[in-house]
Amino acid sequence: MKRSTWADRLFDGVNITLLLIISLAMIFPFLYLFSVSFSSYEDFLSSDLLLWPSNWTTDAYEFIWKSWAFRNSLMITVMVTVVGTAVNLFFTATMAYALSRRILGRRVLMFMVVFTMLFYAGMIPTYLMVKATGLLDSMWALILPAAIAPFNLIVMRSFFQSIPEELNEAALIDGANDLQIFGKIILPLSKPSLAAFSLFYAVSHWNNYFAPILYLNSPEKWTIQVILRQIVIVGEATATLSGDNTFVDNPPPPETIQMAAILLATLPILVVYPFLQKHFAKGVMLGAVKG
Repeated sequence: MKRSTWADRLFDGVNITLLLIISLAMIFPFLYLFSVSFSSYEDFLSSDLLLWPSNWTTDAYEFIWKSWAFRNSLMITVMVTVVGTAVNLFFTATMAYALSRRILGRRVLMFMVVFTMLFYAGMIPTYLMVKATGLLDSMWALILPAAIAPFNLIVMRSFFQSIPEELNEAALIDGANDLQIFGKIILPLSKPSLAAFSLFYAVSHWNNYFAPILYLNSPEKWTIQVILRQIVIVGEATATLSGDNTFVDNPPPPETIQMAAILLATLPILVVYPFLQKHFAKGVMLGAVKG
């Protein structure tokens, strides 16, 4: 067994120190959010940097949870995330599988995919297209224009191409058609890639901020990210959450409402991510074997 030298120990020490500093820098904002959201008004005013409240209170969370606007935006975001991810996976997987086969015009189709990845049409043409198709101010405006992410399509196509061709030939000899091969052979073998891309798409839909602001005009159709914008950036926490109904006579401070809203909007991804982290790691490696 090779003995570690002082240079190795110094290298490990520097690495550990740097990782600790980076970890603390990443944990600190969450700790501040957590502390302020559970702080009383007196605690919040008494300290410029509050890292642990002395008087715990859930007033901000109760205020947010009583808000119809917040609950409605949360439901809309969940619906957009679930439906959008299903649409993304369906179109991405079917087109990637078709492009992984030796079909007529495959090179032309691949060129069009790569072209759209390198040269985006731009905000105004996309907005005009959404408006012309009647999708404006609807949930589908957030889903259909981004139904296929070109990069994900290319990576998934590479994954399909890595599946041995002998499996397809054996299925064809047994009388299976392309749809049966795709549904009964390719998809079951592609569960890791499907899980990784579903997570990529789901996180993208959940954090989507610009598209809802651009395409959704009705406040009752806003997603959680737009509500957060109104609360945090515009500074209309009480007005946005209470709407026309003043359901609390003495609302908590806007700062605690902002922190509680950010924490609640981040919580679903934070809860899900540790259980699916391994799929993220696999997703990074997809397509690295065969380009």
